[in-house]
Amino acid sequence: MENTTSPLFSILIPTWNNLEILKLCVRSIENNSSFSHEILVHINDGSDGTLDWVKEKGIRHTHSAGNIGVCWALNRLRSLVSTDYIVFFNDDMYACPGWDKAFYDEIKALGHKDFFLASTTIQPLAHNLRSIGVPVADYGRTVGEFDESSLLRDVRDMNVPDTKGAVWPPNIVHRDMWDLVGGYSIEYTPGLGSDPDFSAKLWMAGVRYFKTLGSSMCYHFMSASVNRVRKNVGHLQFLRKWDITPRVFLRDFLEVDAVWKGDLCLQDCIKN
Repeated sequence: MENTTSPLFSILIPTWNNLEILKLCVRSIENNSSFSHEILVHINDGSDGTLDWVKEKGIRHTHSAGNIGVCWALNRLRSLVSTDYIVFFNDDMYACPGWDKAFYDEIKALGHKDFFLASTTIQPLAHNLRSIGVPVADYGRTVGEFDESSLLRDVRDMNVPDTKGAVWPPNIVHRDMWDLVGGYSIEYTPGLGSDPDFSAKLWMAGVRYFKTLGSSMCYHFMSASVNRVRKNVGHLQFLRKWDITPRVFLRDFLEVDAVWKGDLCLQDCIKN
């Protein structure tokens, strides 16, 4: 990690009684980042020891007695942000070496705020809305199964192209753009559909630079927290709000997974 006098990014991590995997997530950020960052955690419930651990470690945090969902959690954490850049991490993600340097190099080259960038996620199972942008490789689905050494060895040789689109975490946005669109939309609580909705709000705000970086990588355990909640019907909420489905937005507007060739997304606005 490079020495810096102040944190570069503010990393927002919502968590819900996933202490062991949260510990691994935080450790990976601390060990594998090129710069110093502030880690901010929202603790839903925390009766598994998460609240005590975060306090003992001195991590700045917010807390709710029950599970308030990812949108409320992220928006509450916004009040703690002290840097120009907001990163959203799920608690079941492991940051690979250099993940943050790739983000910062891209931001410096751009020289403006109108962007939304995402990391390439390696995960053990395929996702029906993701394809070439997500290498499928199983390094474990629990902390106990995690083959960290093999991941760190293999990731050095993974050659994943930059692709169009930025939707899922880990992702990064300038805090001015976050504030302009009002953060994550709480009507999607507990959270299904909120990721493409945030991208859609940025789109409506005029952002056209949506990019997933092949050189910024993390491992996603795909933990089952979502199976513990009563799910909202996010795809229908998105359709009612934007008059298109999430799949059409990702395919025709963001062009998710198309290999990046330097051309921006230039589709007309979603809704007049």
